[in-house]
Amino acid sequence: MTNYLLGKGERLVQETIGVRGGGEKHHVYTFAEARSRLRPMIGKVARSIDELPAEACPDDQAVAALTINPEYIAKSYYPSDLIRAVGLTTVGSRPRKILPAKRSKNREPEEALTTQLFVMGRRSAFREWDAGLLNWGSEGAVAKGFTTIEEIHAPTVEEKIKGQLPESGEIVFEIVLHAGETTGARRIVPMFQKYLGRLGLKPRFERQFYAGGLCFVDLDAPVDLADEIALFTPVRAVRQMPKIRLLRPSFRTTGYSSKAVAMPAVGPVDPNLRVAIFDGGLPDQHPLSTWATPIDATGGGGTIPEFSEHGTAVTSAFLFGHIEPGKPLPQPYTAVDHYRVFDTTPGQDPHELAVVLARIDKVLNSQHYDFVNLSIGPKVPIEDDDVHPWTAVIDDRLARGKTLATIAVGNGGAEGAGRDRVQVPSDCVNAMAVGACDSPDKPWARAAYSSVGPGRSPGIVKPDLVEFGGDILQRPFVVLSASTTPALEGTEGTSFAAPSTLRLATGIRAHFGPTLSTLAVHALVVHSLEPCTHHCSEVGRGRVARSLHDVVECPDDTVRVVYQGEISARQYIRAPVPVPLGALKGMVTIKATLCFSTDVDSHHPGNYTRAGLEPVFRPHDGRRKKPEQVHADSKSFFGKTQKGMTEDELRRDAWKWENCLHASNRFQGKSLSNPVFDIHYVARLEGRDFEPELPLTYAMVITVQSKAIPDLYNQVVRKYATQLEPLRPVIEIPVRT
Repeated sequence: MTNYLLGKGERLVQETIGVRGGGEKHHVYTFAEARSRLRPMIGKVARSIDELPAEACPDDQAVAALTINPEYIAKSYYPSDLIRAVGLTTVGSRPRKILPAKRSKNREPEEALTTQLFVMGRRSAFREWDAGLLNWGSEGAVAKGFTTIEEIHAPTVEEKIKGQLPESGEIVFEIVLHAGETTGARRIVPMFQKYLGRLGLKPRFERQFYAGGLCFVDLDAPVDLADEIALFTPVRAVRQMPKIRLLRPSFRTTGYSSKAVAMPAVGPVDPNLRVAIFDGGLPDQHPLSTWATPIDATGGGGTIPEFSEHGTAVTSAFLFGHIEPGKPLPQPYTAVDHYRVFDTTPGQDPHELAVVLARIDKVLNSQHYDFVNLSIGPKVPIEDDDVHPWTAVIDDRLARGKTLATIAVGNGGAEGAGRDRVQVPSDCVNAMAVGACDSPDKPWARAAYSSVGPGRSPGIVKPDLVEFGGDILQRPFVVLSASTTPALEGTEGTSFAAPSTLRLATGIRAHFGPTLSTLAVHALVVHSLEPCTHHCSEVGRGRVARSLHDVVECPDDTVRVVYQGEISARQYIRAPVPVPLGALKGMVTIKATLCFSTDVDSHHPGNYTRAGLEPVFRPHDGRRKKPEQVHADSKSFFGKTQKGMTEDELRRDAWKWENCLHASNRFQGKSLSNPVFDIHYVARLEGRDFEPELPLTYAMVITVQSKAIPDLYNQVVRKYATQLEPLRPVIEIPVRT
């Protein structure tokens, strides 16, 4: 009899009492020191923005940057009272590494990560701040917030222009504005158009993408006007519009094309799942159309063969995975809608990235899909201090947690330092970023072309995972060709690793039905990754499980439990780890994965996720260092979470604000007694404290394994017979081959 994973773990969860630490804060600067340091900076900012032309300051407003001392980046130190008191409004932020002038407790200054806030207000507000500072008192919340500031300056044109621009000629600029949807449409964008008109430009801004407090527009303009464009104070970033990723390797094998291919004679396992692929389209009357519905999202225009070949290969990878020549094609788990989002020759339309994003966004806003794949995107590595429009828009649309998306990380892994980093939009925190490995068997390693991490923090683990993507010379990824007669061809790329991963995810959902949410499927895919010794930046957390059986079945000495629940802001819950009755023997391995989707603040890259879950592992309910302790002693599980760590250390080492946590640890059985995870929901909005009204939906998977307990699965099933339930497939899983 098959031991299937157990569900209803949420029935074990109970609310608990939180214990928050925190002692006396040792401040870096006294008020007098802060005033002496900052007053010259404020005066310089006031003079600098007064020199700007009036038309560059909409409603006579300007933007300045406040850099927080690294010891005050926790949301509880956010200087809201100060910013409000001087008549300013926060419009964004970015992470920044600095060497502060001073540290608390007379420690030697050292370079550290901090937050740079962008604040906006009337130019008169900066003048009044400068003039009135000598009359400020040293007590109260305003003065306290003032002492958290390390530096104040007005952003320069050079800071706003990103990347290398051509020396001359007209290009398409990608402009990022500090403007939410309401203020952008009514004020900032029209005033920006008027300002550009004074420069001799005629911007139409047919496409305006809003995400968080940012507005993204594309603009045709001469390169030599870049400085003038960036002078408009709400402009956050100016860069040349990147190109689309090359969709295929420059060559591919043809050795399989002569082999006859028998297409499956049956329909999909679950025809009710809704899946979308955004890509280059499918050829007319292609054999894949039995399971793939081609949809033209372009509104007309001819099909580009290069793109439709890529679209065919991606769709084949989703429906069948890597095809083993000579073996029957597997039954597809579900059907798919394939949206053609390209309609011009690559590189012919310099606006193509904005046009394609608009088409994808229209579908995501008007249709619900359970699963989505993106093997396309800009050919540009991610940045730490700014979020690209593709990432901002797609992450925002996935924040509800109802759609699981796989995104290819790009094929720039061999391009050298900096250019080899994962590409936009694989830095979406609400999606799975998929890299490629070079073999479906063992041994395996990252494919040389697969882009590498790290991602941006939060979202530091990118790629999330890897899947076989082919090696064109050694072992290609085999797909159906674009020929209308079924034939095979070999290729390579993260473009095919991503849909192959999504295939496994849809297989889990197809066989177990809506009992498992897409969030739980996400957690299961991550939880069942093959462990490896490769560095995280190379392969993420590991390689995707080889089969559905590896995800949903448990050996006799192993139990795997799925928890699907909700938690309210500031709430603490306790999730017991399922273990048998009595003392545990031998060595015990506990593996846990915790996932949730979150709203994001695209204008605050360093404070990008609005939600965080802080899990504390308590391995033994009878052990307390102090008799008066409310709860049992805790032990590090997901990271080095220890009392007294700074916010910066928590972000770097303990994965605070990450929305996918995964770890495996071994314990001596005698060190475990009724182990639990205490989980606390913390929330923020634009980096400051926040308490949302709606609860957060989460999914957690815990596996316990002990070779010393050969019937561990059955013991746990008996112990929790009235609470946990084996998740039996609604459709029989094919026998493992």
